[in-house]
Amino acid sequence: MLVLSRKAGERIQIGPDIAITVVKLSSGGVRLGIEAPPELAVVRGELADEMQSQVEAEQSVDALRIFNGDEQEA
Repeated sequence: MLVLSRKAGERIQIGPDIAITVVKLSSGGVRLGIEAPPELAVVRGELADEMQSQVEAEQSVDALRIFNGDEQEA
């Protein structure tokens, strides 16, 4: 993991299409601005974990249906 120090107003460039700007610093956290192409999903880490858990749960249910012979024809 690369760890960088930045001040409010400073940016980090990731490739040609993604930039992260430190918008505001406070004692409780940091506010970041993210510029990225619209086709690139940018979500908070905890939301990405939740989405991944949902996908895995749906795949497990689908696998169980197929195993039990409950698969319906389209």
